[in-house]
Amino acid sequence: MNLSKHLTLFEMTRSETAKRKGVSNEPTPEHIENMKVLAEKIFEPIRKNFGVPIYLSSGYRSAALNKKINGAKNSYHLYGMAMDLDQDGSKNGITNKEIFDFIKDNLLFTELIWEFGTNKNPDWVHVAYDSKKLNKEILIAKKTLIGTKYTKFTWY
Repeated sequence: MNLSKHLTLFEMTRSETAKRKGVSNEPTPEHIENMKVLAEKIFEPIRKNFGVPIYLSSGYRSAALNKKINGAKNSYHLYGMAMDLDQDGSKNGITNKEIFDFIKDNLLFTELIWEFGTNKNPDWVHVAYDSKKLNKEILIAKKTLIGTKYTKFTWY
């Protein structure tokens, strides 16, 4: 099933962790509708801008899967409203930073997170879209001794 022209339901629900741990990652019809909106408002504009395949490292997560990976209890992934994009290792020449900057400068979104990495390139880009809350919150995630710390994005 296609969620949009270039994004399938399989891509948004694929999880090696769910397979390994025998956890269901089946979305409800409401989650699928949220994923369609996310695909149209976020994924397709990115794909159109760069003109190359865009890779997801994570999309929808069932509550059971989210618990297995110690995901945030209120994660937008639980509702089909978030995706993690990761161009590392792709041969198309697009970087995670370029994806991050395009979203930041051109799209409406709920939250955008520069996930770990360096000051030059994040390890991946997290983006969430909730049509009821398009506040464009931009954060940086960094590992600390006590876990992940999120701070406001400030270095531009």
